[in-house]
Amino acid sequence: MATTYRGGLRDELDRFVGEGLRRAVGQSADAQELWRQLGHAGRGGKKLRPALLFASYDCFGGKDMELVCEVGAALELLHTAFVIHDDVIDRDVVRRGSSNVSGFFTERARARGASEDGAVTLGVAAGVLAGDLALASAIQQIAMCEASQETTRQLLALLDDAVRVSAAGELDDVVTSLCRSTVTMEQVLAIAEQKTAWYSFRLPLLAGAVLAGAPQGTVDQLAVVGRLAGIGFQLVDDLRGVFGDEAETGKSVLSDLREGKMTALIAHARTTSAWDRISPHLGDPALTAAAAATVRDLLEACGSRRYVEDLAEDYLKQAVDTAEHVGLEPSLLTEIGRLTQRMMRSDAA
Repeated sequence: MATTYRGGLRDELDRFVGEGLRRAVGQSADAQELWRQLGHAGRGGKKLRPALLFASYDCFGGKDMELVCEVGAALELLHTAFVIHDDVIDRDVVRRGSSNVSGFFTERARARGASEDGAVTLGVAAGVLAGDLALASAIQQIAMCEASQETTRQLLALLDDAVRVSAAGELDDVVTSLCRSTVTMEQVLAIAEQKTAWYSFRLPLLAGAVLAGAPQGTVDQLAVVGRLAGIGFQLVDDLRGVFGDEAETGKSVLSDLREGKMTALIAHARTTSAWDRISPHLGDPALTAAAAATVRDLLEACGSRRYVEDLAEDYLKQAVDTAEHVGLEPSLLTEIGRLTQRMMRSDAA
């Protein structure tokens, strides 16, 4: 059944891009290319959120494969929108080892003889617009799905909550990068909950349960599991952003340091004697690979890496323990545990 789901999800996402290209016929070549690049942005990755959706749906007895594929595609489109917008915010032009939407259009403008400022402006515009298209399509995908009117209303409410909370978390993430000296670990973890837990774990787990008609009490319990797992996931992702393999993550290990992001790693490092040597490198847009290696060495030596690894493991174990304690079905518990192990091995995306 899971194999059928993956195939159906892929078909649904391909249909989305194909429909976008069909409707772009008659528009400019750039407008059509925007849809091609949006399709490219949605390829790859482990499809974590649709996987959690399906695990929850299947656990609670859901049987409509076409319906869960439609909603799964909506969650993946939401993720694609957030990834594209996140790259714009971070001024990244590479994702998964190749040019992202902004990078492609920046290069396209340069090839046409645009100034550097003009090329960057086009890249930013394309990234914002592609993310907007994916976000609007995610909402439409759920609004037009074949679920009952009440179920659709609940799904849209969950999606709206996820977008609202994630936007607040993303904004707070940028703000904390500007005032690192006053940010606490509690604030960093709160941002992780808002920025990641709500849409990457809470949303798919709850949406799958709602879609399958699970009782409200169970849905509420899943919200706790999603919060814990999501914070743990973000902590692992922060580690990967500095210590990860770019071939696996598809993102530069320099970008978080260059942006000066206030992650749990940095929040902990602020409390150590290594901070005076780490701080000058954060937020430096010209940070070199050699300087980044120095920062990584310092983060290890002062214990920040180990602290965050232990903290992530604790949150992820709490998620599994909570799922088990509230009596969730074995199939969902197994899936959460499997994904947790993937995260701890740092090979999830």
